[in-house]
Amino acid sequence: MSGTICPILSVVPNRALVDETFKVVVENLPPTSPVTLHSLHHSEDKDFWEAYGHYISDHRGLVNVSEDMSFGGTYSGKEPMGLLWSMRPEPGSRKGLRLRKMNVSTPVLVHISVYSGHVTEGFRKLPPLASALAERWYMAPGVRRIDVREKKMRGTLFIPPGPGPFPGLLDIWGGGGGLVEYRAALLASRGYATLALEYFAPGKLQSANVELDYFEAAFHILEDHPQVISDKVGIFGLSLGAIFAIYLMAESTVIKPRCCVCVSGHHFYPVGETLAKFFKLLGKHFEKGVDDGAMVWKSTSPPAGEDCLSKKVDVGKIKCPVLMVSGIDDQNWPTVDSVEDINQMMQAAGNNHLLFTLKYPGTGHLIEPPFSPLFRTTVFLNPTEKCDTDSVGGQTKPHADAQEDSWRKILAFLHHHLNSSPLQRSKI
Repeated sequence: MSGTICPILSVVPNRALVDETFKVVVENLPPTSPVTLHSLHHSEDKDFWEAYGHYISDHRGLVNVSEDMSFGGTYSGKEPMGLLWSMRPEPGSRKGLRLRKMNVSTPVLVHISVYSGHVTEGFRKLPPLASALAERWYMAPGVRRIDVREKKMRGTLFIPPGPGPFPGLLDIWGGGGGLVEYRAALLASRGYATLALEYFAPGKLQSANVELDYFEAAFHILEDHPQVISDKVGIFGLSLGAIFAIYLMAESTVIKPRCCVCVSGHHFYPVGETLAKFFKLLGKHFEKGVDDGAMVWKSTSPPAGEDCLSKKVDVGKIKCPVLMVSGIDDQNWPTVDSVEDINQMMQAAGNNHLLFTLKYPGTGHLIEPPFSPLFRTTVFLNPTEKCDTDSVGGQTKPHADAQEDSWRKILAFLHHHLNSSPLQRSKI
């Protein structure tokens, strides 16, 4: 490109929540010139993640990522947010990486640059024509983060901005363990007082022994908070957390969730067993395989047989609306078939009018907020044997579409069942 031309790259808005879209535009390019738009993020684990698309500037010397076609790269076609959802570890990175935000008080910083020509590698060694920085936040301005240490419970409560009180959500994550806050922070940014709950420490799955009353105590702490509308508290569970959510809805006699969202869960749970024993029992009934060198834990159908029948949660007891989200390419658990079994059990009990389902083709186990990158395999130590990586499934584009669509429908479900009346909102 001529040295007299100075391209201008803009990202609007350059500061937004992670579930919001942005527009990336490059101006002042030579007409009909090949360029590459590239995004780069340096994670909290000190790994580099990147995405890129190949474009041709129009007759005005303009590239608009929201309107123009990418002709190659980590994504193709008209994909306004492809620079985010198609991110992957930079070539040569460590195996089995997962991108997740641990410190939600700081933004995800994404450097977006434009390069001359259709580039495929070595971006950090090349001088860009122009660059811009995008801040992606899980916490909206005014959201309060409060450490919760009560009754041997560890969690973090996020309170939305404003006077309140607010509807509440108990956020239960999956088998990786630890205190995972980013979804709770985002839900608080959308108006829900959300308690992110830790129920076992990372790497302690083998020795963890979680009782029902632990989750009940957390639910009570949330509903008793002065900024929470006590009769409008729901549960949001993912993977193992979704199993506990199903169990709580059906079996707890001391809490009454207003609604529940279960992502990639099932209804097989041996009551009173340690989590290690739980996964060992699953291993007897779920087929193991290999996907691109990674371990697969799934089956073509839910666990069957007399021994498993007694270990299924009696979902016929569920008395609140439940939204179950699952991916057809889930390589961890047979979630789609489990949902069908749940539907049949609830239909027999006369309560399947409370069940709402979403299932997505080409979608894996970890269905997260919009524009989160897919990682098909990740490092995980399971209780029965150690393997380098586990497959969670999913194809990049379908998985991204599912995350965007399911998040919109999850928020609509929560709005319908949890949003309070103006009168309730006016109470202090």
